[in-house]
Amino acid sequence: MKSFSFSPISNNDATILILGTMPGTKSLELNQYYGHNQNNFWKFMFAIFKEDFSNDYETKKALLQKNKIALWDVLQFCDRVGSLDSAIKNEIANDFETFLKQHPNIKAILFNGQKAAAFFRKYVHLNNAYQLITLPSTSPANASKTYQSKLEEWQIVASLLKNN
Repeated sequence: MKSFSFSPISNNDATILILGTMPGTKSLELNQYYGHNQNNFWKFMFAIFKEDFSNDYETKKALLQKNKIALWDVLQFCDRVGSLDSAIKNEIANDFETFLKQHPNIKAILFNGQKAAAFFRKYVHLNNAYQLITLPSTSPANASKTYQSKLEEWQIVASLLKNN
């Protein structure tokens, strides 16, 4: 099955870019980043910013933009059956050179999981101007860590924003 990524969620004042690999089946069906209700990404973001959780997608996007966070995927296109990153084939990366020129305030790039970081390093070659941080995947397929331990690692988002 051919999969295409979504447009980024971003404002020009973003200081952090969070990257996933490629939207999964449920996200593509809903046309929403992290649309699977068992994915913890949005729960983490609301917890980090001490906001009441909302299922409303516009509210979710506004939370990121208000906190100067951009969200995108490393890959623009791939062939994949199902939602597992291990099933990705024939991938093509998004245009980060243009995106980062349009978002000059970004200082840190965070990866939602090892696979996103690996694809980024494979296809995107940046100077050392960015802090690159790999975080545990928020996917329900990542059962190697508890919700709480993953959330603790994701708290770095708040720390980075304080330093920017």
